Amino acid sequence: MNREKAQVFEGILAIIINAVLFAVKFWVGLITGSVALMADAWHTMSDSLSSVFVVAAAKLASRKPDKEHPFGHGRWELIASLLIAFILAFIGYEFLTDSIDRFQNRESVVYGTLALVITVISIIIKEALAQCAFYLGRKYNNPVISADGWHHRTDSLSSVIVLIGIIITKFISDLWWMDSVLGMTCALAIFYAAFQIMKESVTKILGEEPDQDLTDKLNIEIGKIYDNDVKVHHLHLHNYISQKELTLHIRLDKNMSIEEGHKIATVIEEMIANQFYMAATIHVEPLN
Repeated sequence: MNREKAQVFEGILAIIINAVLFAVKFWVGLITGSVALMADAWHTMSDSLSSVFVVAAAKLASRKPDKEHPFGHGRWELIASLLIAFILAFIGYEFLTDSIDRFQNRESVVYGTLALVITVISIIIKEALAQCAFYLGRKYNNPVISADGWHHRTDSLSSVIVLIGIIITKFISDLWWMDSVLGMTCALAIFYAAFQIMKESVTKILGEEPDQDLTDKLNIEIGKIYDNDVKVHHLHLHNYISQKELTLHIRLDKNMSIEEGHKIATVIEEMIANQFYMAATIHVEPLN
């Protein structure tokens, strides 16, 4: 399985499972009249919608570089992640306002055993989906799959909140506000997930400073070649998802010829391509 196939696999699997879960939870929500269960059901359906973007982004991002897009189409994955975040934020707003209205109207809900069973099943399935997405996202370094995993995780957490509320109402009666509060809590969980996904995507679009781990490993590998005679600094990472571009400066002995400096830069660029899977552009400066 390659990067694109992993994304398509995760997306299709999520679409199927979430569609079934939505139908069941929505039905239970209608029976009980619970805004929390309805919010939880639509949160699950939003997983299916976001997974459609995941599959579409995989196809668009796999297109090869062309004249108009010399760095490829990998950032379609980031665009898909932003769309997922916007969908989540919209759904969170809708259920937050609905829950506030119910709270103001003092509307109460009586949960049954069916609601309890379906909620438990939903938690188990959604957490399993989240773990699958996180694993594939890490393995293939794919932010869209990871974003979809967070979507599954927030759905699982919102179901946990609903489950706690259902259990409490089994032992304590007259908690008319429970369903409204659970709905608000689910909405806030959805907002948090949207924020995290948006933050990660925007950071990659704006540009990233290479993390210290990458910088340390790069210095170690260069030191193996030139015994630490090359001074590396001013690193910048340009993340196009399907490929990464690294620019850096190196300081060399000022008495070295242009040909010698070019040869050193070329060897370092080839090492970065082979070991770090990035295209590197190196600017040479005189030492001292």
